[in-house]
Amino acid sequence: MLLLELWQMPHSRRYRSSERSSRGSYHERYRSRKHKRRRTRSRSSSSERDRRHRREDSYHVRSRSYDDHSADRRAYDRRYCDSYRRNDYSRERGEAYYEPEYRHSYEYRRSRDREGSYRSCKSSRRKHRRRRRRSRSFSRSSSQRSRQSSRRAKSVEDDDEGHLIYRVGDWLQERYEIISTLGEGTFGRVVQCIDHRRGGARVALKIIKNVEKYKEAARLEINVLEKINEKDPENTNLCVRMFDWFDYHGHMCISFELLGLSTFDFLKDNNYLPYPIHQVRHMAYQVCQAVKFLHDNKLTHTDLKPENILFVNSDYELSYNLEKKRDERSVKSTAIRVVDFGSATFDHEHHSTIVSTRHYRAPEVILELGWSQPCDVWSIGCIIFEYYVGFTLFQTHDNREHLAMMERILGPIPSRMIRKTRKQKYFYHGRLDWDENTSAGRYVRENCKPLRRYLTSEAEDHHRLFDLIESMLEYEPSKRVTLAEALKHPFFDMLEMEPSTKMWDSSRDISR
Repeated sequence: MLLLELWQMPHSRRYRSSERSSRGSYHERYRSRKHKRRRTRSRSSSSERDRRHRREDSYHVRSRSYDDHSADRRAYDRRYCDSYRRNDYSRERGEAYYEPEYRHSYEYRRSRDREGSYRSCKSSRRKHRRRRRRSRSFSRSSSQRSRQSSRRAKSVEDDDEGHLIYRVGDWLQERYEIISTLGEGTFGRVVQCIDHRRGGARVALKIIKNVEKYKEAARLEINVLEKINEKDPENTNLCVRMFDWFDYHGHMCISFELLGLSTFDFLKDNNYLPYPIHQVRHMAYQVCQAVKFLHDNKLTHTDLKPENILFVNSDYELSYNLEKKRDERSVKSTAIRVVDFGSATFDHEHHSTIVSTRHYRAPEVILELGWSQPCDVWSIGCIIFEYYVGFTLFQTHDNREHLAMMERILGPIPSRMIRKTRKQKYFYHGRLDWDENTSAGRYVRENCKPLRRYLTSEAEDHHRLFDLIESMLEYEPSKRVTLAEALKHPFFDMLEMEPSTKMWDSSRDISR
């Protein structure tokens, strides 16, 4: 009976004899610490708190930062410098949702260690150790703890940045069992889960930070994904499928089908070796089909790029190149999905002035002439080129330099667009104000050339490909090819004749 009464008593904090005389001063010191408060659903014992601290520590040790490139890299070494692929625009309705820390792989890229996070983690561990030395508490026996359901979190905690603190084996909504971390960004983290209400299928769960601007951006993305599900219930139009969404103690969570690497990550892991032309054909056709579906439903994606086009399955075959003395990968299946609808815009919605990631930004966006669906077509033209040659067509981060590259590759900007734009600072007497004798001018002259000079073969098929790219990279949006027209282009005539190209299977079992 005495033991039972002791167990039912509130857990009290005990102090060493040397501290008893100064309990007040101890509490003052404790309150003065810059220790962020945690949100809790229920009171928990100190031992449970210790376990959560250890869980948080182990997670931060595993997680990594995306920007692991040395600072002394040459400024113009842009083909291999990921920092130049970061998204440099702000969107009024969710501007920080696509900030630079997470530009390279949408949801499914593996995370890397961030030095700042590691330092703060070490500091946090020191604070927790000091707390444990100063206090003791009763704790339940291991047998009693084991009887607690692992599916029901006794408390929900966030770290200093607003990320949900979790560990492998945790359950959310008594449905999603976390089995690994897939990626991390400023908006939140993506984890691989077992969905126990869908027969144990594996899904990707995007967990948004408990920060209002990210949550609002997530709500906008959910709205677009629900419209896509409504218009395409059979998932035949190759847009990533959302299974479920919910609010988990202030964290918006979205459940998606589990996919493979992005087409950019596969290219990067393969030493930027271009995709074979028959794979370029199949991938380009699918992207055109998926985005045409969006356009038919009065949507503009606005952020198309290789990072936002994912392989359904990125398994590959490995071969050895004797000439270059390296292993080379060839993806087994070119079935893809278009992802990342956080900045997708309906025709009736407000159109932000600047959209798209820099390298895939259409000229009408740079010149602030207004944009609509044709800006997606321009982005697709840049993407197809990148698949074919292995590097970005417009490797820049400056508007004026970007326009100079366009003129070097595609010819002069139409005078009508120059007269109409408000960005007259880029022009002088009706022509682009650009000095070729500067270092930037020399860079553009040495690294850019007319589009057709990028051909790697004189075969008719290659010329057809570049004819398609040229029609997508037309300056005037009204003259740019539509995706309905693009799907009928002669470049795609051989699609069904190529036995190595397997058409996509939208009914695949995602649990595999």
